[in-house]
Amino acid sequence: MRIAIVCGKGIGTSILLKMTAEKALRALEVPADVEVADLASAHQAMNNCDVILTSRELVDSLTNVKARVVVIDNFVDPFEVREKLAFAIGENSQNED
Repeated sequence: MRIAIVCGKGIGTSILLKMTAEKALRALEVPADVEVADLASAHQAMNNCDVILTSRELVDSLTNVKARVVVIDNFVDPFEVREKLAFAIGENSQNED
């Protein structure tokens, strides 16, 4: 499983979300590679991942990607991130059957 964290400009908020996502993945017992990218340089990351985590403000900029785009409202809320990741991973695994 490959997950990309896509932010607008700064790296700080994406690092926060990466740490929260990694914690959620451990709780879900899902092995995954999580990488961080800004919107301008994220095209390669977006085309090589299964799930993209991003903010509501950027979701419209992430069109034409194969990955499932998941909007996270609170980057430091492990419960929100875990719930949304579990749903996205469940959908991805169903699509692969």
